[in-house]
Amino acid sequence: MSSLPRSTPEAQGLTATVLDDFVAALDASSQEIQTVMLVKNGHVVLEEEWSPYRLADPHLLFSVSKSFTSMAVGLAIEAGLLTLDDKVVSFFTADELPATIGEHLAAMEVRHLLTMTTGHSEDTVEALTRDRRMVRIFLGLEVEHAPGTAFVYNSGATYMLSAILQRLTGERLLDYLRPRLFEPLGVTEATWDVSREGITTGGWGLSISTESLAKFGQFLLQRGEWEGRQLVPAAWIDEATAGQVDNSHRDTADWRVGYGYQFWRARHNAYRGDGAFGQFCLVLPDHDTAVIITSAGSDMQATMDTIWAHLLPALEGRAPETPLAPRPEKLELLPPTGPAPTAGDGRTYTFEPTVTGLVAVRLDPDGTGTFTLSSGQGTQEIRCAPGDWQEQYDVLQEPKQRIVTSAHGGDGTFTATIRFLETPFVATFTCRPADQGMTVDAAVNVAFGPTEHTLTSL
Repeated sequence: MSSLPRSTPEAQGLTATVLDDFVAALDASSQEIQTVMLVKNGHVVLEEEWSPYRLADPHLLFSVSKSFTSMAVGLAIEAGLLTLDDKVVSFFTADELPATIGEHLAAMEVRHLLTMTTGHSEDTVEALTRDRRMVRIFLGLEVEHAPGTAFVYNSGATYMLSAILQRLTGERLLDYLRPRLFEPLGVTEATWDVSREGITTGGWGLSISTESLAKFGQFLLQRGEWEGRQLVPAAWIDEATAGQVDNSHRDTADWRVGYGYQFWRARHNAYRGDGAFGQFCLVLPDHDTAVIITSAGSDMQATMDTIWAHLLPALEGRAPETPLAPRPEKLELLPPTGPAPTAGDGRTYTFEPTVTGLVAVRLDPDGTGTFTLSSGQGTQEIRCAPGDWQEQYDVLQEPKQRIVTSAHGGDGTFTATIRFLETPFVATFTCRPADQGMTVDAAVNVAFGPTEHTLTSL
């Protein structure tokens, strides 16, 4: 099965008018929506992309990855490789374990990694990513509380699940899931980040297309069955998506309804995998519906509220909570506009490597600019010119990824905009040549840390 079947909304108990209203509400949202797909009764009834984004392109899912890691754990349990009760320390060697194993670390079980109840007082992922020895760092951190007593969202816990699975299966997580989940679903484009110590990151880093994520949503609705095969035990799907732990101390409405095995519970008897900046696989079993969204927003609750206000009423057979809005004729994210950039002098200005990735800028007399970005994979020149988006590729990624660029000016500046289309990220570089040098105000639309930096040429 290469793709999900398509259907008219009316054949599945909805109307095109209601779905147009939902799309209009998403488009009007302050949360930049990039793609959306709605699966109802096993059929795609809505699929939209905001140009230049495409439904078919892989998209970085961030913590939606965790829900796929949960599937791998369920498969490994079914295969007799581990149990929920197994102690975490039992999977690791003496040189990875601390010299003294505290009471709480000794008591930590696989189930505590799955339910984010490891006993840590905060997410361990920042500490882990400071060094390549991530397993050893996790095991050496203080476990302040008894495991199982409190929910603390912890991406490091999911990384440890991936590490355990790799020890048990002899395969990285993606390779383990390919024949067991991805290939049966027809998901061939999946990539998954690997840590510096050679372990699939597990809690983040998976990239698949919007339709592939929609297939996963339908697979969950079918309780692990796909085309007549039970890929993952139905009992595991039921357990993983049920409320296994209380998280009602959290602030936002749809993040305080309970947590399962790497799945969030949600209002209206729904559950989901979600990822930073608005990546969603929302499953509504009562309505045989899955909602898939990729986006770039800082308020994920706002997107959930849009679903509840504009889609849920239709699924429940009632009028929407707000009046119907006109749907835009075309769904697109246009390049920023402004005066033509000031012509450059053709000189190349260089910068110290920073988190922005920018290491050199050349502004040419024809009003175009060349921006050199660096990563651990090398450097790449990206050309930016005024007008419509120009498509290029980010060859510093493997496989290479689509990007689009544009530029505009104003007050003697050259502002380049680069959209990395297989992620939520949009970078802008506002260049101000002066006094034989250049200052660049670098900004990114969303980030886990600061979004703005000022660079001065060497």
